[in-house]
Amino acid sequence: MKTLFTVIALAMFSLSAHAEKIQDFTLKSNQGSNIRISDLRGQVVMLNFWASWCGPCRQEMPLLDKIYQRYSAAGFTLLGVNNDLTEEKAGEFLAERPVSFPIVYDPDSAVRDMFKNTKASHCPSSLIVMATSIPFTEATSRATKKNTSKSLRD
Repeated sequence: MKTLFTVIALAMFSLSAHAEKIQDFTLKSNQGSNIRISDLRGQVVMLNFWASWCGPCRQEMPLLDKIYQRYSAAGFTLLGVNNDLTEEKAGEFLAERPVSFPIVYDPDSAVRDMFKNTKASHCPSSLIVMATSIPFTEATSRATKKNTSKSLRD
């Protein structure tokens, strides 16, 4: 089932995939504890890089939340990686647009910078991390309303 889910997730975002080793990282979460990417081994993990000042992020968040709600029971994890300088800015954004997936804070963009040679070098952008082992394999993409809406109807 995980293999099928992986294929669905990749097709859902029309990904252009390439293998790349990424470093383990730990970030503070809005859910009261730190999240370490290596603790998510065995899951399909989507990292979504966003910031409160980003207009397209405002449009994308509700769509991402629907994806998370639909697939989280199948082993899919979505981490919203916030790149604001302060957690307060992210909190204000989330008060207006609450989401059910975990938000982690990357104020110095250290995690986003790990992917500076991919399409995930700007906001908003998303990538899928195949967390079956370390090192991970990642595939980059930007979730779009068209791709997401079509996938949610299927």
